[in-house]
Amino acid sequence: MEKQDNATNEAAGPKGGQEAPPLPGINFSTFIFSLNSSALVHLGMITAPGGGAKAINLPLAKQTIDILGMLEAKTAGNLTDEEINLLSNMLHDLRMMYVKLKEQGA
Repeated sequence: MEKQDNATNEAAGPKGGQEAPPLPGINFSTFIFSLNSSALVHLGMITAPGGGAKAINLPLAKQTIDILGMLEAKTAGNLTDEEINLLSNMLHDLRMMYVKLKEQGA
């Protein structure tokens, strides 16, 4: 009996025989989009993958926003103009949403 390649097994997915959709390439932008999505879930703006009701968790939202802020500081001078604008705008929007919810007593 031959061994199957692990990559083939992983691509088959949990039901076996079905190809998993290709994942987007990993780069700085996709990484911060992922963190942005997590923050939006914690701010109750979008539902978490897998469904369920929207729920607000301000401490987790703040932690994720702070991670993005740390990345902004630690990557200063190493990003393209597009990445700088993306991260800056993302942080501004998330911080504004957070402050608004905190003021509302969410």
